[in-house]
Amino acid sequence: MTYELSETSQAAPGGATPARHGHRLRWNKVPEVTAYFWIIKVLCTTVGETAADLLNEKAGLGLTGVSVLMSALLAAVLVVQFRTTSYRAGVYWLAVALISVVGTLISDNLTDNLGVPLETSTTVFALVLAVVFVVWYRRERTLSIHSIDTTSRESFYWLAVLFTFALGTAAGDLASEGMNLGYSLSAVLFALVIAAVAVAHFALGLDAVWSFWIAYILTRPLGASIGDYLSQPNAAGGLGLGTVVTSVLFLAVIVGLVVYLTVTRRDVAEPESVARQAA
Repeated sequence: MTYELSETSQAAPGGATPARHGHRLRWNKVPEVTAYFWIIKVLCTTVGETAADLLNEKAGLGLTGVSVLMSALLAAVLVVQFRTTSYRAGVYWLAVALISVVGTLISDNLTDNLGVPLETSTTVFALVLAVVFVVWYRRERTLSIHSIDTTSRESFYWLAVLFTFALGTAAGDLASEGMNLGYSLSAVLFALVIAAVAVAHFALGLDAVWSFWIAYILTRPLGASIGDYLSQPNAAGGLGLGTVVTSVLFLAVIVGLVVYLTVTRRDVAEPESVARQAA
């Protein structure tokens, strides 16, 4: 974990004395990027795909009704997330899971209700995400997730996460359905691209911040393709497990991992580590 000055008047974590009136020390609000991070991220993206389909099919609210309901739940959880003074695994990953569902529903609404072509929605989401990154960088001079310790940075972070999910959903559907690659081939394709990004980072020196965000975007269509492959019927190119079984299975694994991380705090960075990464 790390702490830096941020503009708020509440007490610092651990009862530390504020540096001056109106300011306090505040911990980084997101987890350390470890193997656990990527595993849970992919699982959340898979749940986002299957849960959105499940709610749309079983809840009887329609795509618009489900979108409103899930957006309200996400807003409530984000309020809790913003009010925490440090990273809390349960709250953080619940927000990611819900934002995965909402991002999927945004893309699905554009495609199914408004008839927007996947090529168009993919392009628009990419442009919006690029604008978020540009404004974020111009304001904060960094896109690093190792210093999400102010309300401004946290707001940009969650806005970027939302549009990575929306973009990933549209891009995944475009690959698997629009280009007729199928779910399994699409999953393999996105996994290979993520592997290429990892090689570029570790072997060729690709910037760590951009490596992270590129991989973060690509894990969304990867998870969506895996979810569709497991849940869709055999006639549609899937394994036919159904959205209920797939969602429950992946949610159980997510809960188990989050409980483990809450107890062990293995995804919480030490102050010295974060200071070096943010430098």
